[in-house]
Amino acid sequence: MKVIPSSIPGLLILEPEVFGDERGFFYESFNERAFANSAGINVRFVQDNHSRSGRNVLRGLHYQIRQPQGKLVRVTNGEVFDVTVDIRKSSATFGKWSAEILSEKNRRMRWIPPGFAHGFLVTSDCAEVQYKTTDYWAPQHERCIVWNDPALKIDWPLNGEPVVSKKDRAGVPFKQAEVFA
Repeated sequence: MKVIPSSIPGLLILEPEVFGDERGFFYESFNERAFANSAGINVRFVQDNHSRSGRNVLRGLHYQIRQPQGKLVRVTNGEVFDVTVDIRKSSATFGKWSAEILSEKNRRMRWIPPGFAHGFLVTSDCAEVQYKTTDYWAPQHERCIVWNDPALKIDWPLNGEPVVSKKDRAGVPFKQAEVFA
């Protein structure tokens, strides 16, 4: 596994070793020992999530203020513009965002530690996103920062108006969001 640091400390891009031939391909999407050895992170995942969305669906920016979740995110079908926002007030990159194209073709994954808001925009006809989390979903602690907050200046590669859920449209501006110390 190749580990690539991102522009924000703690966020990692992971490239698995892929073995392919005329039959297709094989790779380990997660191996606890390899993750610890390559990324230097010992983590326990408790939940796997899988979503399927059509083109221009925008999900996020989500996080849990209590029971914060670390996430290992990958795309198994299609392509997404995957975004994280540092919401750790004590961080030198507080309020900064980072993005990465995740796709079935590049097979890249992102490690997103607790303390970040996360969202994505589907840039293909459809996309299937799978992610492991380090804590369980806790709807009472779930929060959402509005995806188009002008203070964040996220450069979403939009092609028209995004498809956004009612819950995500009701997200709060970054300046009003509950954040981590």
